[in-house]
Amino acid sequence: MKITVAGTGYVGLVTGVALAHIGHNVTCVDIDEEKIKKMRKGISPIYEQDLERLMKEDKDRLNYTTDYKEAYKNAEVIIIGVGTPERADGSANLDYVFGVCNQIADSLEKDCIVVVKSTVPIGTNDEVEKYLRENVKKGITVDVASNPEFLAQGTAVRDTLHASRIVVGVESERAKEVMSEMYKPLTKEPYNVPFLITNRRSAEMIKYASNDFLALKISYINEIANLCERLGANIEDVTKGMGYDSRIGNKFLNAGIGYGGSCFPKDTKALHWLSVSEGVELKTVKACIEVNKSQKIRLYEKLRDDLKTLKNKNIAVLGLTFKPGTDDLREAPSIDNVELLLDAGAHIRAYDPISIESFKKKISYKLENDGTEGSITYFDNIDDAITAADAALIMTEWPEIKNYNISKYKKLMKVPRVYDGRNCYKLEDTKDIIYKSIGR
Repeated sequence: MKITVAGTGYVGLVTGVALAHIGHNVTCVDIDEEKIKKMRKGISPIYEQDLERLMKEDKDRLNYTTDYKEAYKNAEVIIIGVGTPERADGSANLDYVFGVCNQIADSLEKDCIVVVKSTVPIGTNDEVEKYLRENVKKGITVDVASNPEFLAQGTAVRDTLHASRIVVGVESERAKEVMSEMYKPLTKEPYNVPFLITNRRSAEMIKYASNDFLALKISYINEIANLCERLGANIEDVTKGMGYDSRIGNKFLNAGIGYGGSCFPKDTKALHWLSVSEGVELKTVKACIEVNKSQKIRLYEKLRDDLKTLKNKNIAVLGLTFKPGTDDLREAPSIDNVELLLDAGAHIRAYDPISIESFKKKISYKLENDGTEGSITYFDNIDDAITAADAALIMTEWPEIKNYNISKYKKLMKVPRVYDGRNCYKLEDTKDIIYKSIGR
C-alpha cells in the first residue's frame, strides 16, 4: 500500500517506520530540510529504542521529503501525525492539523483515505472531513478515519508493532476496508494485535479517556503516597497489596514526583477544557491536573523545609528528562525544580546521560533574563555532579542512577543528603546517608 505520513515526530516517524516494516511503501513528510537530510542517512531525529535500526533495515520502503505535493498527490492513505500542543486555556491547538489538510487539498489527485493519528478533541475528524471535501479538486473523494496512537516514549516502536490494541474510527465502508487492509499484517502472527472498529467520535474519546485514566491513576497513588509519609505506611507495600487485585492491576502505581511528557499533561488539560465547554466538567480530571502540578515540586519543598535557605547551596540534580529511555524534556519535573532552585540562589550541578544540550536551551532564557542569583553547571557523570554537593535530587530513574553505588554519596558529597523522586533505592541500602523518598 502507498502511504504518506505527515510529521516526523514521535507519532509520525514511528508510525511510518512501523508501517514500512510490515511491508508498506511509506513517504514521510516534514518541513525541516535538515531533519529530512538526517533521516535519509538513517539517522533518527529523536532518541527512541530500535527506531534507527528499523529505519536502516527497511530503508528500501521508506522515503523522506519536504515535497508535500509529490508526497500527497497519489497516496492511497495519508496519515496526519503532527503535534497538537496546548493553548494557554488548555485547549488543543489544531493549526498544524489543518495546515496539513490545506496541503492535502491543494495536492491530492486521486481518491484517498486521510487518517488522523494526532490526538485531537472529539469531533475534530468530522471537521477535517468537511474541510477536505469542500476543498479538494472536483471529482475526488476523501474519507477520514480516526486512528489514535497508544505509544509511550522510550518504548514507542514496541508499542506500535506489539500494540495493546489498534483503534480505528470510520463512517464509511470504504474507509473500514482500507484501514483493515493496512493493518492486516499486525493482526496476524507474530503480532496478533487486537483490532477495534468503531465510529470516529468514539475512537477520539477512547484516546483521551485512556490517557486521562492513566494520569488519574498516577495522581491518585501519589496522593496516597503523601499520606503514607504522614501516617508511617510504606507506599511500596501498599501498592503491592493493591496490585494483586485484578480489578486494579499493578501498572501505573509507582509513586513519584508526577507525570510529564508530551501526552498526559496536554491530554488531561484538553479533555478538562472540552468537558467545561460542554457543560459537563470532569472534576476528577481537574483534580488530577492540580495534584500533578503540586507533586512535581515535592522534592524542592522537602529540601527547602530541611535546609531553610538554599542560597549558595550546591545542589546536584540527577536526571533531567521526564522519564528514562527518551530525550524528551516536555513537562519534566526537573524544569520546575531547577527554576525554583535558581530563584532561591542555589548552584545546580546537573547530570543526565543524553539530554544536557537540550536542557541548556530550555533553561538558558531564565538564566539570561530573570536576574537569578543561582547558577547551573553540567556534568556527564554522577560522580562529578555530586562532588561537594549539599544535597542531591533524583528526578529520573535512569539505569545509571538506579544502579549507582550508594556509598559514593557519603564519600563524595559535602553532606550525603539524597532526595529521591523516583524511589530508586531500597530503604535498607540507604542507612548510611540522609535519604528521603516518596511515600516511604
